[in-house]
Amino acid sequence: MTTAKNRICLGLLVFALAMATSPGFGEGNQDQAAWDSLRQLTIGQPVRVVQKDTKSISGKFVRVTDEAFVLGTAAGEETFSRQSIQRISSKGQGHRKRNTLIGAGIGAGAGAVIGAATGGPRPCTGFCFGPTFSRGEVAGVLAVVGAAVGAIIGAVIPTGGWHDVYRAS
Repeated sequence: MTTAKNRICLGLLVFALAMATSPGFGEGNQDQAAWDSLRQLTIGQPVRVVQKDTKSISGKFVRVTDEAFVLGTAAGEETFSRQSIQRISSKGQGHRKRNTLIGAGIGAGAGAVIGAATGGPRPCTGFCFGPTFSRGEVAGVLAVVGAAVGAIIGAVIPTGGWHDVYRAS
């Protein structure tokens, strides 16, 4: 009798393991969890809906239900059924100011280091023309130039971008 119970338990264990590792197991739950992730969106947040026919519509998030997604566009509110949606993406927050400040800091530091390493009075042999600058003066000028260049580079680096919030399975 114990052997029969062991075989039945082993058979059930193998069946459960096979079901858990099969590709179709739990897809409904995963799709529902992905759809529920749309509830993290805030009203008015920029979103892009890509339908299964690859038509893409951008607008602002209005609301989500268990069966539909509502998007505010220039033409008004548009409702998309869950079955017609391939992907929904949200626009990430840009960080232009932060990147500008980081770029300016890096540029100023690099300029100061280069200026300190290369600046300073040079011995004059023969005909000398123009003033000589100290290391500090050269470092200061190159720090300002480096800060300006770094700020420009930091400002033009793209950030934000689109991030998938939902993808149909």
